[in-house]
Amino acid sequence: MDNKQIAKQMVQFNKTAFDSSFNTLTMVYEQNEKMLETFLGQATGLPEEGKKAIKDWMSAYGSGCKDFKKLVDDSYAKVDEFFDKD
Repeated sequence: MDNKQIAKQMVQFNKTAFDSSFNTLTMVYEQNEKMLETFLGQATGLPEEGKKAIKDWMSAYGSGCKDFKKLVDDSYAKVDEFFDKD
């Protein structure tokens, strides 16, 4: 097995590990989001501006995670292109 093939397999392993970790973090985020929505629905003492701010924060976090995932996927695609050249 040549060095290029070994490096390609290492990158693929890292991508798989990243995807697995990211999916786990996404599941945790989704559960926390559901829990927070339940809490906000029952929090009568919290003003509506506060509830809106928290919901906006959660939305921004979710879209930030999606953007980050897209960037990482694009970067791995570029690395794959590099290894496929020859």
